[in-house]
Amino acid sequence: MAFYDNPVIPGFTPDPSICRAGDDYYVATSSFEYVPGVPIWHSRDLVHWRLIGHALDRPSQMALPDTAPSSTGVYAPTLRYHDGLFWLITTVVAGAGNILVTAEDPAGPWSDPVRIDIPGIDPSLSWEEDGTCWCVFSAGGIRGVRIDPKSGELLGEPVPMWSGSGLQYPEGPHLYRVGDWWYLLLSEGGTERGHALSIARARTLPGPFEPHPANPVLSHRSTGHPVQNTGHGDMVQAHDGTWWMVLLGTRPRGDTPMYHGMGRETFLVPVRWEDGWPLPGPLELRAPAPKLPPHPWPQEPDRDDFDSPALAPSWVSLRRQDPEAVRLDEQPGHLVLHARADSLDRPGALFVGRRQRYAECSARTLIEVAEDSRGGLAVRLDEAHHYEVEVGDGVVRAVARIGPLRHAVAERAVSAGPLTLRIDVRTSDVLPPTVTARSTDPEEDPASGLRGGGPDTLRLGYETEGGGFEILAELDGRYLTTEVAGGFTGRVFGLYATRGSAAFDWFELRAV
Repeated sequence: MAFYDNPVIPGFTPDPSICRAGDDYYVATSSFEYVPGVPIWHSRDLVHWRLIGHALDRPSQMALPDTAPSSTGVYAPTLRYHDGLFWLITTVVAGAGNILVTAEDPAGPWSDPVRIDIPGIDPSLSWEEDGTCWCVFSAGGIRGVRIDPKSGELLGEPVPMWSGSGLQYPEGPHLYRVGDWWYLLLSEGGTERGHALSIARARTLPGPFEPHPANPVLSHRSTGHPVQNTGHGDMVQAHDGTWWMVLLGTRPRGDTPMYHGMGRETFLVPVRWEDGWPLPGPLELRAPAPKLPPHPWPQEPDRDDFDSPALAPSWVSLRRQDPEAVRLDEQPGHLVLHARADSLDRPGALFVGRRQRYAECSARTLIEVAEDSRGGLAVRLDEAHHYEVEVGDGVVRAVARIGPLRHAVAERAVSAGPLTLRIDVRTSDVLPPTVTARSTDPEEDPASGLRGGGPDTLRLGYETEGGGFEILAELDGRYLTTEVAGGFTGRVFGLYATRGSAAFDWFELRAV
């Protein structure tokens, strides 16, 4: 029997929505403040996925101000294939609100958006046999309204449908017509440890809906399962007739309350039918694979030498793309960044990065800064939670921003010229309990021998001419997790400039 490993799309890939077109499967995930928005993933076996593009990849589709808070932006897209066209509807918080775009090819190009004038978040589309389109969404409960998806016009007033079993935050609704029933799947309990999936059914729309008697039909709350926060699922029928669900989950580690830094990830579970009800699960880290022909894609390269005319789809920026500040043509074979703000703490800061996809990994880059310039390598959760190792003013330094505190943890003098910066992530049950420099002498750091309990340790430093790793600081990873920082995103490793310009010869992010 063949098996697959969960998560099927690791790293910061929350709120997955899935559709099938023939023998091909596509998933869209949330992107929040990162652009381009809404990653689109492609698979032929539900197990191996590759990033093929983004649905919102130009300013005419999505514009976020520099002052838009972290964890605003694109929430919970729904991806559907209907009548020979791909449809994607989503909410852009601190932007245009609820919008709908279409494409003949999910790799793009996607249309300019049509605005859907509904309140709330998490819109989803479904069609009746006569072509009537329903949009369901979360706004003080789950509501639905008929719409003209081409114009965005509402064809009536939104009506209440069903709002779950009574837990907080009913959201992420999806409607499915299967046989003689309409099924309404939703998440409730909040996207934290209480997250759950519940389902109801009705003969006609807009209801009334009858709930499954054993709701929630999937939840890992109050269990010791290594995957938590399970919810926000979407179902698809495979071309062999079986049913499957993608959903988000997290893999917390460390001492209580346990922490996750990679964000909410995309998992795959089977769906069985019992007494006319779809029941998802179980969720296993290693599970029997779908009985579809395996179709692994070539692996995304760990290293980028910046030899292409454009950045690969895995690269994202903060809130807006800026071709004048992010240049591949200025110094061929290099990525050159021109600073827009003097700190990653500031709105408008220039940062381009890739999602952390491995629990243990190493990020490296070769940087050269211009005179009177400053730039470096960072791992970011939001403006108030990030670690970086940077070069400028003749020194290389490790910097930590944790909530209201910003501290240069350590620095060394370096000669002018290119320097390889490095950040390693290592998982451990015993970690430095606070932000410390390299010293472990209890007289210098009384907390250095105490139990930490975060999910991992981040080691920041640079490589010497002999290839050694000179560690400037070892930092507790808990401060770059949702449990500490809040919000909805995950860690992103990337490059930045905060004064003048910085040139990067290559970047590498690999598992270790």
